Amino acid sequence: MIRITAFTSPDLSVDNWTISSGDAWCVVGPNGSGKQFIDRLLLGQLKDHGRGSIIREIPVTAINLVSFEQQQSIFEQELKLAATDLLPESETATKAIDFLPPDKTDDPLIDALNLRHRLDQPYTQLSTGESRKLLIAQALLQGAEVLILDNPFDSLDHMACDNLSAALKSVWERGTTVVFLLSNRDDIPPWCSALATVKNGVLQCLGHEEADKKEHILGALFAATEQPDWPEHSKQLTDFPHEHIINIANASVRYGQKVVLRDLTLQLAPLEHTLITGENGAGKSTLLGLITGDNPQSYNNDVRVLGYRRGHGESIWELKQQMGIVSSELHRFYRVRCDALTVVCSGFFDSIGVYEQVSEVQVKIAKQWLQAAGLREHATEPFHTMSYGEQRLVLIARALVKSPLLLVLDEPTQGLDELNRSRILDLLITLENRRHTTLIFVSHRHDEYLPLFKRHLHLKIPVAEDEISE
Repeated sequence: MIRITAFTSPDLSVDNWTISSGDAWCVVGPNGSGKQFIDRLLLGQLKDHGRGSIIREIPVTAINLVSFEQQQSIFEQELKLAATDLLPESETATKAIDFLPPDKTDDPLIDALNLRHRLDQPYTQLSTGESRKLLIAQALLQGAEVLILDNPFDSLDHMACDNLSAALKSVWERGTTVVFLLSNRDDIPPWCSALATVKNGVLQCLGHEEADKKEHILGALFAATEQPDWPEHSKQLTDFPHEHIINIANASVRYGQKVVLRDLTLQLAPLEHTLITGENGAGKSTLLGLITGDNPQSYNNDVRVLGYRRGHGESIWELKQQMGIVSSELHRFYRVRCDALTVVCSGFFDSIGVYEQVSEVQVKIAKQWLQAAGLREHATEPFHTMSYGEQRLVLIARALVKSPLLLVLDEPTQGLDELNRSRILDLLITLENRRHTTLIFVSHRHDEYLPLFKRHLHLKIPVAEDEISE
């Protein structure tokens, strides 16, 4: 179906790789290894085609890619449409169902991906995981012969990951060729046996080698490097003047008839680091929005953060100055064209981009955090051209530059390879030891449930009110 021989280019080299009809391949590599060039090679979009032989026995139109960059591009197009049209969003927004062939809206695949209840929602209101599953459904229902999936299991809870894997296995068994581009070996589906690795722009095809040999090669691929020297912070929380850094009493959030949170109470003392878990749709991000003030319903509830009650005279920017925030929502909306160093410096001002004078001290601190994140050499690289995982590391550095008293991390390791994930978890342990910030951490991964978390809040999807009355 696709045969690549002796291919070399400035971005990617492939000695010999054959993707046959009905194959299931996993290409595994760390952040910045060159995975993003593999899909461009397969799709014929690599700017410098390089030297070598590429034989496709199917048209490029039969090859479909689902990636964060694709999701982000559609998201930005929808925002532009909403900004330039005089009609309300309800009349102009592209709904999820509009992405699917009209004659396939009853297909069982939609139910297998748990999308049926979201089909009437605008694309911009879907979560990162939901929009990814929607584009997978679109590609398959339009007849994709080859499906390229860039880290498809990111941001999904364990049940959603299992359901997605089962759905993909089903379409693979029916003849669709699947190529996974993965940053973590734990994400390799058990039914995907053909393996390749990529590092420093070189693809090594292992094929169907024995499991022991594969594990040895993967271990070397993610071999631990020297731990970074995390920059020091000047602030301390030991003398925080309030009993609670967060105090939420019987908070409820609803959108129309849909209840997202019901009667939630949460009290956190300074340095009471908290892990928040729960399946997709249980309200984790909504709860964080109440805390950060990004959810307007925080003003309808009894929400006290850093000693202030929401809606009682405090400035949202006063509170944001004491917070560091990493989330998929921030990642989606960081669309300003600027370099990585500027993104990190914007953390001092809680802005998207920088519109004030940055001091020499601030630039120095920002460079220290970029270096600790392993990205010092990327300081002048445009943020939007970096890989998704590299962008995530930049946003983590952005959250830390101002020594926040409260660090709100909504799946911060999403898009990171296992080496960088370990790096960030090591950072959390360092922050605990330095006792200058309180951590609120949302995760779906069991290997991120660190001993430093003194509280574990597990959210469940609220029962509908009509079910309660019954």
